[in-house]
Amino acid sequence: MKKGLMIFGFIILLIAGAAWYFLSGAGDFIRAQIQQQGTKYLGATVTVSNVDLALTEGRLTINNLDVKNPQGFSNESAFSVAEITLDLGEVLKEPYVVQTVSIDSPEILYEMDASGQGNLIALKNNLEVNLPKSEKESADKDKANPLVIVQSVTVSNVRLKLNFEQLSTGELKIDQKAYEITLPTFNAGPIGQPNGLPADQVGVAVVNAMLDNVIAAAKTEAKKRLAEEAKRKLNEKLDEKKDELLDKASDKLKDLFKGT
Repeated sequence: MKKGLMIFGFIILLIAGAAWYFLSGAGDFIRAQIQQQGTKYLGATVTVSNVDLALTEGRLTINNLDVKNPQGFSNESAFSVAEITLDLGEVLKEPYVVQTVSIDSPEILYEMDASGQGNLIALKNNLEVNLPKSEKESADKDKANPLVIVQSVTVSNVRLKLNFEQLSTGELKIDQKAYEITLPTFNAGPIGQPNGLPADQVGVAVVNAMLDNVIAAAKTEAKKRLAEEAKRKLNEKLDEKKDELLDKASDKLKDLFKGT
């Protein structure tokens, strides 16, 4: 009986060892998937320097993720972040569980072209265009993708750069059309419950949630800044008129004092 238990235990160790060996090489696979699927869905070049999988800590880290601007915009990056951390739950069978996705201090650029189109909106439109249009198409594309559940997504300390230098403001000449602000933390999730979603679709859902929040905040801030600039310019013009009126009033007063 003891001998049987020892053999059974040895088999379990072999299976666990094989799983460990497979998962230890998962970083390169995940990195390649992020770059390939991200570039395909977003219609913009996505790069990742490396992905570290620390099973003993139950953590996966994506390092130096960068998303370039879509066509028609500047050569700047639309999104970049030094580190994205995933705290892992169940990783030995599908659906794989990610307890939290933490994205801290990403740098996001929201710029507008001359027509008023935003780069982040263009990325979001690309996502919608490139998503599977039918269940069959989705099934065909998802064969190679593992199923994943994400319980929570936290995006904090977003450094948002607003740039609408290409946007015409007509006769109202606005001096400052570029700003940088920090957005409040926002949360999204769960994603993929209860049966899991293909890994690339989970990524799309995370990016979509982030884009929705950032675009809304960027539009609000842009309108606020433009309104403030417009108000300041109008006040300057009113001040100029006021000075002209005061000058004329002084001339009238001089006329009254003539001959006294």
